Amino acid sequence: MRVATTTTVLIAGLSAILVVPAPAVARTGAPTATVRVDGSLNVRAGASTADRLVGTLRDGTRVTVTCQVYGEQVTGTQGRSANWNLLSSGRYVADAYLRWTPSRPAVAWCGGSSAAVPTVRTGGGPLNVRAGAGTGHARVGTIAEGSRLTVECQTWGQSVAGAVRRSNAWNRLSGGRFVADAYVTWNPAAPNLPWCGQAPPTVPTSDRNRFIQRIAEPARAGFRQYKVPASVTIAQAIQESGWGGSGLTRRDHNYFGIKCFGAPGPIAVGCRSYATTECEGNRCYDTTASFRAYRDATGSFADHGRFLNDNSRYRPAFAHSNDPDRFATEIHKAGYATSPTYATNLIRLMKQYDLYRYDR
Repeated sequence: MRVATTTTVLIAGLSAILVVPAPAVARTGAPTATVRVDGSLNVRAGASTADRLVGTLRDGTRVTVTCQVYGEQVTGTQGRSANWNLLSSGRYVADAYLRWTPSRPAVAWCGGSSAAVPTVRTGGGPLNVRAGAGTGHARVGTIAEGSRLTVECQTWGQSVAGAVRRSNAWNRLSGGRFVADAYVTWNPAAPNLPWCGQAPPTVPTSDRNRFIQRIAEPARAGFRQYKVPASVTIAQAIQESGWGGSGLTRRDHNYFGIKCFGAPGPIAVGCRSYATTECEGNRCYDTTASFRAYRDATGSFADHGRFLNDNSRYRPAFAHSNDPDRFATEIHKAGYATSPTYATNLIRLMKQYDLYRYDR
């Protein structure tokens, strides 16, 4: 980590509070599907083609699905999807190759190695359902205490102190309706839900030039908006994300380790906790911290440029927006990183991979 910034509903003339039934949950019993593939379907240790291959399934095989996770987007015989299914065997297959009859059920999200069941816990009365992620949005119904939910994704909204926790997270239900996650328990464990509208997780590549090409345009867009040299930004992304291999980068498109410190700011779509290492003097220790989650790489690069541009201590660097080496040296001098070789490392990367070509 180098960066620290930190009613009543009127419908057709009627005034009424709608009482809606609890959202449908996955049908009774574990859902099953049929593999549809020309040949055999790879079974993985995780939710991407970069994860270890642990087996194959033949076309026509019936599989029992435990729960789903949001992973690499795959185009298969049944369509294009970023959902991956955890099988009863504890292994993963891409949903894009599974046929569900008569249609895909509401598969529960995985909380660890099992399905995470979201249940309304208000301490007594019903839970209000809103048209948006805050109590200022219209109330469009209620859900009874103890009801189970089917959650599509989460969005960052108004902070609510509920019966379960205080949280800014709101769960989106079907039909664009929202309930505060502060009143929801997840049993046995909370899943890593996608933020609504968030691009699927990326897959690291061993081809370094391919990685550079993937992030070059977001970096150039950052220069056009904030005047941070694209070459410097790309070098920082390489160093901060480990060539795109970090979980923070893959899952939440955060290339620069920008923390939340209570809020995602105007660009990020939410905050998520990750295991990290913090250092104080010569002592380092393992801990967790809240990091910003982005819709895609473009958001991460824009937030990085915005941070540098808005922080007065980096102002001297912007006199050298057309001199990448000097820019890198100036932000280092201003305290962007504690490593004594930080600027030297950036310049080495810029020269080794000719990142200067993206400044032209």
